[in-house]
Amino acid sequence: MNFIYAIILAIIEGITEYLPISSTGHMIIGSSLMGISKDPFTKIFEVNIQFGAILSVVVLYWKRFFQTFEFYKKLLAAFIPAAIIGFILNDFIDQLLESVAVVAVMLVLGGIILIFIDKYFENKTTKEDVTYLDAVKIGLFQCIAMIPGVSRSAASIIGGMFQGLPRKDAAEFSFFLAVPTMFAASAYKLLKGFKAGSLTFSTDQLLFLAIGNIVAFIVAMAAIKFFIGYLQKYGFKVFGYYRIVIGLIILGLLAAGYDLRVI
Repeated sequence: MNFIYAIILAIIEGITEYLPISSTGHMIIGSSLMGISKDPFTKIFEVNIQFGAILSVVVLYWKRFFQTFEFYKKLLAAFIPAAIIGFILNDFIDQLLESVAVVAVMLVLGGIILIFIDKYFENKTTKEDVTYLDAVKIGLFQCIAMIPGVSRSAASIIGGMFQGLPRKDAAEFSFFLAVPTMFAASAYKLLKGFKAGSLTFSTDQLLFLAIGNIVAFIVAMAAIKFFIGYLQKYGFKVFGYYRIVIGLIILGLLAAGYDLRVI
C-alpha cells in the first residue's frame, strides 16, 4: 500500500459507509483492481478508517448527541440485537466473509429490493419518533447486514421505515446507530489483531492510518449531507440500480478469474 492507495480506500469508505450500497462490495472492487496485497496491515487499515466515518456522524449531529439520556437508551436498545447475534454467530459471519460471491449476490438482491421499496412505503409514514420497541426492531433489521453485501445502512433504514418513520428520520437514526455498532465491531477486530500480535506499525503505516481517517471523515460528512438531500427528493431507486451494476461487475470479475477478496 502507498499513500495514493490509502487515500482512495478512505474515499471509498467515506462515500459508501452511509449510502445503501455496501462498503464491503466497494472495498472488494477497489482493493482488487488496485492490486493491494492481503497483508495484516491492509486489513487493519480498512477497519481503522471506519473511526473517521463514525466521527463524521458525531460532528454533523453533535447537538443530537448532547440532548436527553433517552437518546442513548434508544441507541442501546437498537444496538443490543447486533451485539448478541454478532457474538453468537461470529464464526459463521467470518465464513460468509470468505465468499465474494455471497457479497455480489446480496448486492444484486438488495438492489432489486431498493428499486421497489419506495413504492411499497408510499403514504405509510405514521410517526416521527422512535419508541424503544421500534429501536429494537430496527436493531434486528440491522442484523441482516451481517450477511456481507447487504449494507448496514440499507437494512437499518428500511427497518426504520417499517416502523413508520419517514425516509429522512429513518436514515438519520441509521446514522446514529452506526456509531456504537461500527465502533464496537471495529474495536473488536482491532483487539483481536492486538492479541494476535499484528498491531505493530511503522512510521509510514501510522501516517497511512492518520491520513485515511481524516479523508474518510471529510468524505463521509459530504456523503451524509448528499444522501439525506437526495433521499428526500428521489428515494432509493438509483441506489438499487447501482447496487445491481456493482454486483454484476463482481460476478463478472469472478467469472473472468480475478482473485477478489473480502475486507
